[in-house]
Amino acid sequence: MPLTLTRMTTTERDTAPSVLREAEHTSGVLRRPYRALSIGIVSVVLLIAFEATAVGTAMPVAARELDGVALYAFAFSGYFTTSLFGMVLSGQWADRQGPLGPLTAGIGAFAAGLLLSGTAGAMWLFVLGRAVQGLGGGLVIVALYVVVSRAYPERLRPAIMAAFAASWIVPSIVGPLASGTVTEQLGWRWVFLGIPALVVIPLALALPAIRRTAAGPPDGAPAAFDPRRIRLALGISGGAALLQYAGQDLSVWSLLPGLAGAALLVPSALGLLPRGTFRAGRGLPAVVLLRGIAAGSFIAAESFVPLMLVTQRGLSPTMAGFSLAVGGATWALGSWVQSRPRLEPHREPLVRLGMLLVALAIATAPTVLIDAVPVWIVAVAWAWGCFGMGLTISSTSVLLLKLSAPSEAGTNSAALQISDGLSNILLLATGGAAFAALGGGAVGSAHGAGAATGANPGAFVAVFALSVAVALVGVLVAGRLRSSATHAP
Repeated sequence: MPLTLTRMTTTERDTAPSVLREAEHTSGVLRRPYRALSIGIVSVVLLIAFEATAVGTAMPVAARELDGVALYAFAFSGYFTTSLFGMVLSGQWADRQGPLGPLTAGIGAFAAGLLLSGTAGAMWLFVLGRAVQGLGGGLVIVALYVVVSRAYPERLRPAIMAAFAASWIVPSIVGPLASGTVTEQLGWRWVFLGIPALVVIPLALALPAIRRTAAGPPDGAPAAFDPRRIRLALGISGGAALLQYAGQDLSVWSLLPGLAGAALLVPSALGLLPRGTFRAGRGLPAVVLLRGIAAGSFIAAESFVPLMLVTQRGLSPTMAGFSLAVGGATWALGSWVQSRPRLEPHREPLVRLGMLLVALAIATAPTVLIDAVPVWIVAVAWAWGCFGMGLTISSTSVLLLKLSAPSEAGTNSAALQISDGLSNILLLATGGAAFAALGGGAVGSAHGAGAATGANPGAFVAVFALSVAVALVGVLVAGRLRSSATHAP
């Protein structure tokens, strides 16, 4: 790697002017040694983000044309369950042989899944394609974390994580609109078939740079392959699938798959997450736990915001969606703020501030159930909540890599993503059950302002109260992010 300012010794860097260090940090990920890699991996995240935000618009049309509305929910849950397995597999693979293999295989599986869904002639093939896509997504996200761990020095990791967050801005705003236009003008299949061709460009940029800077086993002894973790991954994926199936069939008979799913998921999660995660052990366990708390509380609440605005305040689905659109920009802004080098010594209070903003945003949202409160208050509150999420989510990623040995970066990154995914499904399921029990109406049937008109406002309050309580727990956990060694005076 060429010698540049980024390669100065510690002593020289400490004596450099602060303005020069700031400029070095800001532009470092786009300097010559990192430029191709940064553009390539951020482009991969951009395409995944676009697909994630666009697919929801095309999915109802696809299910109707394939006569598969009954399997509609499995198109989402199939992606989720296989991605959990892909995360664990990617962590094992990357820690043993480097991130190049799982990243390449993951992008290939992601593209193959898109092609399978886009050409499906029956709904079961469409769901299968989504499952293949989820496997690829799980492989890719963990491999990207390992690439960041190996290819970038610690001081540049906050900046590249901020770039990952920024790559979601345009897709979150443009994705649904572009997907809707393509679906109406060309057909829903092109939403899936158009993306694989775009993957070629970022691959051409990123793979040579990854091969040069991050390929091969980690420094020192590579991690041994652990077949037990693969079995646990199968357990957590199967358990999540059974729980989701039970949640979609609320009957007495659904108790059986629900109990079986819990019996698989709970011990598997305990085995895959760092020891001490559920008691917020200081350092890595607290970081992994906080990631789940932040993601689960915010996403569970956000899922009910459009429904609340449509059914309680009479907004159109489009206007309800736009009320959350600015959040993509403020999320990226929060991620950019946490990447400033001057804030690095204050990362723990920064995360605590982020979780407090998340809790306040969630608590503010249901005030629009009072007719005198203007509906725009939700957009303002959610903008600040997304800013807090940008501070928190990117910081947990940075802290995880900082606390991980090179041979453990993949395994720990997989644990972080598992915590994120599991908390989403568990809090969504809990919130959905409370919503239904309190007379919230059929969430799945809300397609317009007149849908679920019998929804009890108190049902929305219960959902947001649950999320606020979980977010406040996150404020407390944020005080335990430093390890015991670094916490000591």
